[in-house]
This record gives sequence, structure tokens and C-alpha cells, in this order.
Amino acid sequence: MTPDAARVTCLSCGQANRVPLAKKGAGPKCATCGARLASGEVAAVDVQIHDKATRADDLPLIVDYWAPWCGPCRMMAPEFAKAAASLQTKARFAKIDTEQFPAVSQRLQIRGIPLLILYTKGQEIARLSGARPATEIEAFVRQHL
Repeated sequence: MTPDAARVTCLSCGQANRVPLAKKGAGPKCATCGARLASGEVAAVDVQIHDKATRADDLPLIVDYWAPWCGPCRMMAPEFAKAAASLQTKARFAKIDTEQFPAVSQRLQIRGIPLLILYTKGQEIARLSGARPATEIEAFVRQHL
């Protein structure tokens, strides 16, 4: 990608988009489905979109690995959403259900949930395990960007 543009995978449809960096904060939309690419909300993704976004995106992406039966995961969900809204222009937020997509957990060697993994430019940057308040999630993302 050129230095003045970033590759961003739509977390709704999986389409790769080229976003001019100057317009990143202006609410760019997917060229295919029209979904906002940096909405400040947490997107629930499937394994295909997860893999595409974590391997190819130029913008930071933090993924919450969780399961519906996990009490701490459910407790952290509103805090993760608060952090997503706060860091809307800095990083995108997604979550993937490890019970529905167990192959992701196996491949990433996830031993416990909730687990947050921060990716940027196709690389895993850092991990943060356990349920955390929004302030700790935000500090984690800022520390590694």
C-alpha cells in the first residue's frame, strides 16, 4: 500500500478497501457494502474476516477472543465497547467467539479467555489476558501503538 493510504478489511463483508490516511478520521465506508470501516463499535467477526483483517490490515486491530458461557468475557464486553468508542480513530475493535470457531483458538494457542490480541500491519503486537476495565484496555492499546 502507498504511504498515504492504508489497506482496511471491512469487518462486515470482508472486502479489502484502500483508505487515504487523510480521510481515516472522516468515517470512511466500505466500497462494497457501505459499512463504516472505523465506527468505534465492536464488530463480531467470523474466521474468514478475522484471518483476512489480522493478516493484511495496515490499521491497528484489537480482537477479543471470548465465549458466551464465559462470565468474565460477558462482564468485560461493555468495557471493551467503551474502549472501542474512545479509541475510534486509533484502532478498530472486533470479537470472535472461540466456541463457534475453535480452530482460531487452537491456531493461536489460546489457553484462556477473555484474551485481547492487538494486530497491526499483519503482525501480532501484544496480548492481554483476563477481564479488564476500559481504562486498562485503552492504556494497553496506546502503549503498543
